[in-house]
Amino acid sequence: HVQLVESGGGAVQAGESLSISCAASGATFEGADIAWYRHNPGTECDLVGTQSRDGRTEFVDSGNARLSISQNSAKSTVFLRLDNLEPEDTATYYCAAEGPDVVVATNCMGQGTQVTVS
Repeated sequence: HVQLVESGGGAVQAGESLSISCAASGATFEGADIAWYRHNPGTECDLVGTQSRDGRTEFVDSGNARLSISQNSAKSTVFLRLDNLEPEDTATYYCAAEGPDVVVATNCMGQGTQVTVS
């Protein structure tokens, strides 16, 4: 049973950067489509951005140049980098993936990783 574990969040000041990660236990992201979501209490589970299996990335806020998605060379960990953080970025972040090795959706109800910007 493949699980995705998010980590790397924290409490930061506006203007700082964070790189949060998503690791697949016992699997890789090889050939997978990946999505990052975020959630705050009382709101929807909102899509932040995606990286397709061919490496193309798209963000819901297409004009947002503060975000980027990448993977390590082993394809075992996916990163969402958030630069020049704003208080509006405060949320719990979740990842999801669909590929040959991993099929994990999210409803933003798991642990995720909390990013708090003040």
